[in-house]
Amino acid sequence: MEKPNLKGLTLKELEQFATSVGEQKYRGRQLFDWLYAREAASFAEMTSLSKPFRAKLEAEARIDSLKLVEVQTSSEDGTAKYLFQLPDAKQFESVLIPPRTAFSGADARAGEEQTRMTLCVSTQVGCPLDCKFCATATMGFLRNLSAGEIIDQVIQVKKISGKKITNLVYMGMGEPLLNYEHSMNSAEIIANGLNIAAKRIAISTAGWVPGIRRMADEQRKMKLAVSLHSLDDDSRSELMPVNKRFPLGDLLDAVSYYYSKTRTRVTFEYILFDRWNDSDEDIKRLTKLSRTVPCKINIIPFHSIAFTGMDRFAGSLRPTPHSRMTEFVEQLRSAHATVFVRSNSGEDIDAACGQLAVKHERKSTPAPEQILT
Repeated sequence: MEKPNLKGLTLKELEQFATSVGEQKYRGRQLFDWLYAREAASFAEMTSLSKPFRAKLEAEARIDSLKLVEVQTSSEDGTAKYLFQLPDAKQFESVLIPPRTAFSGADARAGEEQTRMTLCVSTQVGCPLDCKFCATATMGFLRNLSAGEIIDQVIQVKKISGKKITNLVYMGMGEPLLNYEHSMNSAEIIANGLNIAAKRIAISTAGWVPGIRRMADEQRKMKLAVSLHSLDDDSRSELMPVNKRFPLGDLLDAVSYYYSKTRTRVTFEYILFDRWNDSDEDIKRLTKLSRTVPCKINIIPFHSIAFTGMDRFAGSLRPTPHSRMTEFVEQLRSAHATVFVRSNSGEDIDAACGQLAVKHERKSTPAPEQILT
């Protein structure tokens, strides 16, 4: 029988583990402190525990850690992407975004956003939702990450970078709400054990309505971010097939329900595509939405995924020109919407979601004829 990995277990689960091996319940609290607050990578490091207890832990359990494969760091803005490998050889990525690249614009420079050191973590290897602008989607869905594998992204990036992470975004590879238990358990452990407050953790979804409603019903303290990108059902369905299952009416009803239950302002993420979702009519729709439910709108520049070589979209997705982006944002602000513009972090590296993992996978995977031989 395989020994359990303790990294990723909640306090309650660690207490249950302690009693299951014949120890007192308080040992679970000690393990929680060592695993998360002190970030121990082995039982030998848990020096406040007795030698007999550590020997028992070695015999009964394990602590897994992610293997670092590659780091890419932007020479322009310091954004860093980390490619990790799992014990089953599958790979995924995390991105560390420095404060000065968080948001652009004079009104943002003095804001709280500019003091952040934000880590973007993955919750799945690949993704099943097939958003047409995302490199991760070209991988398909391989598997969910465990709570421990999500948490260890924070621990490993802290150790490798030597930087204090202030904010966490579940916006890397995968759909967090399709890996609900592990995503929520990891966020709760991080908030209580790794000293990143729940209000500084954002769960980003492509619009998985049951998960949004469940977060509301469970009164989750983490923030909710919704990848919106269009307020026209036909347009959004073409970009994001999840919209065919949960169209905008259902999604926005769920968002309103979330706000009514939590009283927490929602963030809408909006990538601007040239002549696709940047019209005056799109501005009117976003303005109306901002008056319907308290929200913040993050405008995000588009990172091309042309390198994938896959024709996954009927049209040609191009970034909105800077002049039009500026005009788009100013019209929203003049209508009193709360708008931030995400800067182009890591343009000189593979910083957009899935880029590094997909490129690395293609370099390391033999061609079909090689596999056959």
